[in-house]
Amino acid sequence: MPTLLCVPIMVESVDRARAEAIRAAELGADLVEFRIDQFFSGSEDQAEVLRLVAGSPLPCIVTCRPTWEGGHYDGDEDQRVSLYEALGAAAHPPAYIDAELGAYTRSANERQKLDLAVDHPGQHRDVRTRLILSSHDFAGRPNDLTRRMLAMQAEPGASVCKAAFRARSLRDNLELFDILTERTKPTIALGMGEFGLASRVLAPKFGAFLTFASLRDEAATAPGQPTITDLLDRYRFRSIGPATKVYGIVGWPVGHSMSPLIHNAGFAEIGHDGVYLPLPIAVGEDGAGAYESFKATMLELVHHPRLDLAGCSVTMPHKENLVRLAREQAWTLDEVASGSGAANTLAIRRAPSGSVTGASVANTDAAAAVGCLAAALGSPRGRPVVVLGAGGVARAIAFGLGAAGAVVTVTNRSPDRADRLAADINHAFPDTARAIPWSDRAAAQPDAYINCTSIGMQGGPAPDDSPLPPQALARANITLLETVYNPVRTRLLSQARDAGWRTIDGVTMFVDQGARQFELWTSHPAPRDRFDRLVRDALSR
Repeated sequence: MPTLLCVPIMVESVDRARAEAIRAAELGADLVEFRIDQFFSGSEDQAEVLRLVAGSPLPCIVTCRPTWEGGHYDGDEDQRVSLYEALGAAAHPPAYIDAELGAYTRSANERQKLDLAVDHPGQHRDVRTRLILSSHDFAGRPNDLTRRMLAMQAEPGASVCKAAFRARSLRDNLELFDILTERTKPTIALGMGEFGLASRVLAPKFGAFLTFASLRDEAATAPGQPTITDLLDRYRFRSIGPATKVYGIVGWPVGHSMSPLIHNAGFAEIGHDGVYLPLPIAVGEDGAGAYESFKATMLELVHHPRLDLAGCSVTMPHKENLVRLAREQAWTLDEVASGSGAANTLAIRRAPSGSVTGASVANTDAAAAVGCLAAALGSPRGRPVVVLGAGGVARAIAFGLGAAGAVVTVTNRSPDRADRLAADINHAFPDTARAIPWSDRAAAQPDAYINCTSIGMQGGPAPDDSPLPPQALARANITLLETVYNPVRTRLLSQARDAGWRTIDGVTMFVDQGARQFELWTSHPAPRDRFDRLVRDALSR
């Protein structure tokens, strides 16, 4: 049975909830969940709940979640159970009632009444309502998760078992996938919060009974719920199956990334059975433990027997961590990744059995930057270029420039990083690079500047600033390559255009490096024009 798509609706009024359910049906939902725990306060509301269910345009789940399980209902428990009895006996009953494992097992009377309200083995009457037995933990993975799952599966009255908890890391998704794989009944297994998105999107890959998606961001009934539009359009939910290959963008944070937008659209265009997701791997506030967290998570993702991770983009702050891991694992490194110590692309090779036979690590930032610059300047050989920054992107681009024969000047607010980068470039390409103080960046006389800092980035530490002072813009006949793509027109880009410089915006660079990744993973030319149009359209909204 295909995984169903359910839109949860927090009921405030019957008419508004029905209108929301109609909209969910129009957008492609299979069923709706009426969350009545804010609406229902006792027997005086029972008739209205029955009216709502009877008028639903889609099969529905009715949930009255108590406060002790993370919901809003704090009324009398007998009134809640009486509502369930009335729903089960109604002329137009709901398809499902969701009840908590804790409520179902703590009272024999409550269990008996719920069993009478729903259809279950041994009951010989025409009742369409079935029981979803559920367990929720909004704080984290419950220590007794396995016991809870076994207890729910063992209950004859439960038609569907549901476990949802706040995911602490990407690795929690893997346990949820294992729960689905080992299920003995239809099962819902979801991670809440930013780290749990994969469990929601990949539900059909592992045969989940359903997944939830909200009508809009502000209508989400649990942390991390995607919208139905994102799930169906961006992630191509209906095309995901057991054989779907998984890709993603690894970094921290990654929720802002445009990579899922372009790669999923590209997979659709060429008919590639793949889905591309945000894959956040967090680091501590001071960066402590960043590599250990990255390594542990990546190796579990790569070697999980059923996930079928086929490739990743890797962004800040893990580009150097990827190279370190590749060296430890004896994965193949391309020249720029090996020389610069920074990479942004992982491609995984597997045997027909699914086991990993090898992996290759590359840096497409360098080729993209050099290609963009060459299109504006001609050959970079012998041309002086100033690289602003010394992080992972800067390292790759500077090495790419060195390999192309450019004369590279590196400047960074932390001078030690600039010195190390220049020394590393000169080790690979003698007499190619130098480092200068950040305060001297305006006095340099390059043919091109490349901004590899986060200055000007939306959501960054200095979104309204520019990495170049006004005096740097006094010279003519300069080319600027901006690697920041959100916003499309950074302050630096505006300054450069006003000064009459040739400019290459960050979208051009982003699309080029993404297209090269796409081609490494699929062995198929990327639809570059579509990538560019999608990103510009999204950023203009």
